[in-house]
Amino acid sequence: MAETEDPQITAESAREDAERLRRLAESARDAGEVARIAGEKARLGAERARLAAMDAMHATAETMQATLEQMRAVEEMRKTLREIRDMNKLDHH
Repeated sequence: MAETEDPQITAESAREDAERLRRLAESARDAGEVARIAGEKARLGAERARLAAMDAMHATAETMQATLEQMRAVEEMRKTLREIRDMNKLDHH
């Protein structure tokens, strides 16, 4: 005659299996939440880096504009000095 399992042991084993699965599902949800939070932090960090890069680009553009204006002023002074030099040459001849 084949042995039959005790229904009480089988039910308890099923409850233990269900509890293990519930804990695994809860751990998976917790891990998913941790990953979501890490992803959000990474996204915020990337956004901050993007904004900092844009600020640096704007500062560089402003510096280049100021340098260009200074170069124009220097060129204008050189032009004026050449004109004065040329006028002095004419005066001495």
